[in-house]
Amino acid sequence: MRRTVPEDHGPVRFGPPLPDDGLPVPAELSAVLAAAAGRTGQDPVGGAPALLDAARGYWERRGLPTDPGDIAAAPGAPPLLLALTAALGGDVLVPRPCAAWWAPYARLLGRPVFHVATPAECGGVPDPYALLETVRRVRAEGGEPRLLVLSVADDPTGTVAPPEVLHEAVEAAVAEGLHVVADETWRDTVHDPHDPRGTVLIGPAEMLPEHVTVVSDLAGALLPPGWPAAVARFPATTAGHRLHARVLDVLTALGARLAAPVTTAAAYALAEPEPVVAHRTAAVRLHARVAAAAHATVTGAGALSLPPRAGRHLYADLGPLRVALAARGVGDAQELEDFLTARLGMPAPGGHRFGDDLAALRVRLSTGPLLGSADERRAACPATPDPPGPHRALNDLTSVFDELHDDRRWEPSR
Repeated sequence: MRRTVPEDHGPVRFGPPLPDDGLPVPAELSAVLAAAAGRTGQDPVGGAPALLDAARGYWERRGLPTDPGDIAAAPGAPPLLLALTAALGGDVLVPRPCAAWWAPYARLLGRPVFHVATPAECGGVPDPYALLETVRRVRAEGGEPRLLVLSVADDPTGTVAPPEVLHEAVEAAVAEGLHVVADETWRDTVHDPHDPRGTVLIGPAEMLPEHVTVVSDLAGALLPPGWPAAVARFPATTAGHRLHARVLDVLTALGARLAAPVTTAAAYALAEPEPVVAHRTAAVRLHARVAAAAHATVTGAGALSLPPRAGRHLYADLGPLRVALAARGVGDAQELEDFLTARLGMPAPGGHRFGDDLAALRVRLSTGPLLGSADERRAACPATPDPPGPHRALNDLTSVFDELHDDRRWEPSR
């Protein structure tokens, strides 16, 4: 049968994955997985006791006392969000833009998804006044908003929400009876926690713990994406216990169990032994440097972008370069995605993948592909003070944006 949808355009299955760190797995972590390869039995739905205890320790080291009975694990964050959405019911609210994988799970369940504008200084968190107005409008139209999904360290924008902005948004959500799901996948990838230009990362569960479920995909900072594992921390309340039980029911129906060897590797990584911490620290430092260089390139050409403070990506608005892009046949986010993907030789998903307007010329640029493709060059990057790989890989990015900038300079004045 002939395809009716062009490849790489539109369908959920072509959506962008989480940005990879582009680096080899630490040898110690690989050894743990290999040693557990003979484990062929099934772990319980929601996670084995050793994994849940490791997650408890992980959160307690971050100031969140947690009982293992208030934790659930799954093979990646998507099954957890799907289970939470099914268990909570009602309509779903998300910031605009938001992680590409959030909205499809609500739509899969037939739940409406409403995007809410973010404040000027960050992404990942809705503007509290826009949130209140959206809730009022949805209810006036007969909807039933129940769930707000947000992220403090954000994909796709790479920003970190200031605590005061986050607190206002969470307070507004709770006042309207919404349950908050905080995606903290990128929490441990803040580029420089001591940078005075940055902000302190405080999660919503540290503010209003009785109303917040925390979800963390270990692909953010602890495991490679090919070893899917994620954990969720539920409120230690009667309502939280009921929600936890309903989520386990949904995970059981989905057959969403972690592979036993991945469970062993995830428990090891969540305990944060020295090899894992050292690798994470080096990777964050490297990606911070590459993100800063990419940001300077993009903004130097006239595009708009908030400085990336976390993660392995940045989000750019190429609206000021619209005329130069139009001369190359680019008029919307899908065409921008196609153009940059072809020119850069790396995925460059358009903003429409993250809930932004198709007409807006926005794009997420990941730093992983800028590290180069050779394994030996990637292996050298974390330990090298001034790694040559990213500098060479950034040349293509610089060339493309310099070309757009030069064309913009010669645009006739209006």
